[in-house]
Amino acid sequence: MKIVIAEKPSVARELAKVFGATAKKDGYIEGKGYSFTWAFGHLLQLAPPQEYGFIGWRRQHLPMLPAKFKLAIRKIKTKDGFVEDPGVRKQLDIIKKLFDESTEIIVATDAGREGELIFRYIYYFLKCKKPFKRLWISSQTDEAIKEGFRNLKPGTDYDTLFNSAHCRSESDWLVGMNATQALSISAGSRSVLSLGRVQTPTLAMICSRYIEIKNFVPQLYYQLGIQLDKDGQLFKAVSVANFNVKEEAQALFDKIEDVPSGFPRGGRILDVEAKPRKEPPPLLHDLSSLQQEANKRKGYTADQTLNLLQNLYESKLVSYPRTGSRYIGDDVFAGVPQLIAQLASHPDFGKSAEFLQTVPLNKRSVNAKKVTDHHAILPTGVSPQGLSSDRQAVYDMVVARMLEAFHQECVKEVTKITIESGSVFIANGTVIRSAGWRSVLNDKDEEKKDEDNPSLPKVKKGEELPIVEKVFLEKQTKPKSLYNEASLLKALETSGKEIEDEELRYAMKDSGLGTPATRASIIETLITREYIQREKRNLVPTHKGLAVYDVVKDQKIAQAELTGSWEKRLEEIRSGASVTDFKAEISEYTRAITNELLAAGAGLAARLEPKKEDTATV
Repeated sequence: MKIVIAEKPSVARELAKVFGATAKKDGYIEGKGYSFTWAFGHLLQLAPPQEYGFIGWRRQHLPMLPAKFKLAIRKIKTKDGFVEDPGVRKQLDIIKKLFDESTEIIVATDAGREGELIFRYIYYFLKCKKPFKRLWISSQTDEAIKEGFRNLKPGTDYDTLFNSAHCRSESDWLVGMNATQALSISAGSRSVLSLGRVQTPTLAMICSRYIEIKNFVPQLYYQLGIQLDKDGQLFKAVSVANFNVKEEAQALFDKIEDVPSGFPRGGRILDVEAKPRKEPPPLLHDLSSLQQEANKRKGYTADQTLNLLQNLYESKLVSYPRTGSRYIGDDVFAGVPQLIAQLASHPDFGKSAEFLQTVPLNKRSVNAKKVTDHHAILPTGVSPQGLSSDRQAVYDMVVARMLEAFHQECVKEVTKITIESGSVFIANGTVIRSAGWRSVLNDKDEEKKDEDNPSLPKVKKGEELPIVEKVFLEKQTKPKSLYNEASLLKALETSGKEIEDEELRYAMKDSGLGTPATRASIIETLITREYIQREKRNLVPTHKGLAVYDVVKDQKIAQAELTGSWEKRLEEIRSGASVTDFKAEISEYTRAITNELLAAGAGLAARLEPKKEDTATV
């Protein structure tokens, strides 16, 4: 009997259906020479400190550095405290019986780091020695599943993937357990002050931004504006210089040449620049970029988007969701024309799909070297039926991005007119000559949002135009915006560096905080810990979060770039880098932050007392 183990019951049922296995047993489905069983996500976890003899929270135990980690069955909270989950114990017994009876074990957990960890922990906990094969697919369609089973890989091909996942799991335990106990002990707090390898620098980013905005003092400055007339077409220009002194601005304002009655004089054209600019289409979506778009368009949280996308994946409608890649290889690209053709009758995207069938497809998102474990998110070609409004919205974002990514460039004409009249003024204007990929969703051009002119007239250098109005503009400097989930996800990709260029940001993804698959849970964890809260669409720290941040802000555990570098190391382990070196560095890092936090928490307990103004709205 061949045993197939999936990550959850719903996936096992879909796999069984493809093979025609229908006999339902306790904890598995049987038929056609296969048994399909399942986990419930993480059945096992690294054992808690007491399993290594660290009983109670005591300063002398720290840092806790187990020589060898143990696995423990997932626990649930009861009136008697935390106990082994009886459902997990029962399922593990079923899996063990099936493994013992098997002629072949096939791993069908999610094809990624966490999926590999889930299976390997079960495999090692049950002390199974049998070889196993790996199902590695990027789609849950029947054909993709059958093709995957025809091309099973040796389980040993994924040893480095497990090593990466296991190192991540151990480092999270070491840093999280030690830092949490160290801060809680040094603070003398009655409550647990949770810290973590990724959650703490994320909290630091949110708190730092909040405090920066709260302490921001607006500065007044002045600009001059004029409106000119070219053969009846009015357009606006603003002074190049900003003035901090009102009197200086007023003196130049008075020099602007108004239109004397019956004699049009005013602004002289110093220079005219009109340049075409080609804006390439966006890259295909990975999980993080889709979460950002869903938050901007619909206000969905990162966790909501992930859950909706996972549902679409299990319904065979989209490819693997937890991907960190925004590219596809030539093999996948070969199927894109058919996916586009199937959208020709779509009520919203039909015209774009028809057009793309008449032109060569843009291949900006086609680069096999940049595809990691899974390619970018694509629709599978299976027609959706009866989707809820939120699932339909996410599905449409995947479809629209596919059409945008393979569409033509957006061609603009960017015009800059320089005018002199007592001071130097600039008029900017952008005209879309060919919408290209922007026609898919008819999105507004972000570059045009600050422009005063929908279009500019044709003018010549040396020409003089009448000024029909002049205005004295009093303005204030503005702070950065609070983080929302979209902007936080974007910042986490680059450990807080503000990088707008999507390809450069993508190139830094391995040095970001967390991974696309874990960032949603980081946000939810901070909310659960009562360190941050949602305020409309913004993420703001609580009084508790700010108090903890004030203690840890200068410590290693709060440094986003330092912590983000571990993600890069974990990816290197995935490619075969030394596990031993990484573990030694993590142990040293753990010793350092534990000592820092044992010395830093004095007085924190008093600061944790709630105040009326927990977090004033900014």
